[in-house]
Amino acid sequence: MSIESINEQLLRAIGVGVALIDLDRLTLQFRNDTFNEWFGENDPAAILTDLFPDLDSKELVAEMHNGGRMATETSFKLRRRKMTVAMEFNRADDADRNIAVLVCQNITRIKELESMIDSYSMMVERNTHEIKREKEQVEKLLLNMMPRAAYEEYKTFGVVSPRLFEPVSVLTLDFVGFDDLLTEHEPGVIVSELNDIYSAFDRIGAQFGCQRIRTNGDSYVVVSGVPDPNDLHAIAIANSAVRFLRYLDRRNASHPITWIARIGTAAGSVIGSVVGSQNYIYDVFGPTVTKALSNRANASPMSVVSDRDFAAQIADRFQINPVAGNEGQVMIEDLPASGQTG
Repeated sequence: MSIESINEQLLRAIGVGVALIDLDRLTLQFRNDTFNEWFGENDPAAILTDLFPDLDSKELVAEMHNGGRMATETSFKLRRRKMTVAMEFNRADDADRNIAVLVCQNITRIKELESMIDSYSMMVERNTHEIKREKEQVEKLLLNMMPRAAYEEYKTFGVVSPRLFEPVSVLTLDFVGFDDLLTEHEPGVIVSELNDIYSAFDRIGAQFGCQRIRTNGDSYVVVSGVPDPNDLHAIAIANSAVRFLRYLDRRNASHPITWIARIGTAAGSVIGSVVGSQNYIYDVFGPTVTKALSNRANASPMSVVSDRDFAAQIADRFQINPVAGNEGQVMIEDLPASGQTG
């Protein structure tokens, strides 16, 4: 068996197409069986660009003259399936003939894998973006339900340990005639109104370092000193309370629905923790919360009522008036403009 025959069998065995190209006439002088299987039987009159219309013959000749090598790719249909081959032209060292060796390697599977990898990468990137977006939404939701410190503890350990916070101040607010508003207006209108009002309350409270704990219909609860200690917790809650009412006064003057609130405040200690195993809600409870609710129940419309212990902590910053018929409770108002100190 000749060396040429052995080489041809080896080339066919490894699935590589080989042809000899006459660079002067661009005809194919020799083609192995694999090459013929891919591109058809040899036609002596055929030239290279008949098989590869996209091939730039002038570029090929120039490359063979300058560097002696050129690599490219081509795709074609083979038995109704798209096939891609890598083509490498190498100028042959033959003093008598101006020829090049063309080696074609089937890279269809490689291209398919590259396409699959690209598709998978795009899917992973898209899924990662979706996961990140959903994570941000969950985090935002949880931060609306609990203080950041509690959220960080929950994220790290999976639980929020109950803690005693002392001293703190609590503010609880509700709206007078809320049931009547529900019957007089569409539910969507009431929800939209509450969303605007509570968002404004959140912004006001945040200015004084207060943390909104929960809303429940017309009930709004905010604290100062949870989870971060605040030596001026009572002043922060009192400032928030009077500004809540000031905001409602301004809002009622320009809106068709009138919202009338009453507020109760108290100072002392509370227990803070996540309540529930399915629907996680951060809440505070204890005698101080109960006292604030009791003070709210005795508040007149658009007023803030507290007890004397709370009032003693803010007496130099706010006007304190006794509640008629109840010696243990007082009303809290802004000082007159000329006498305000904070």
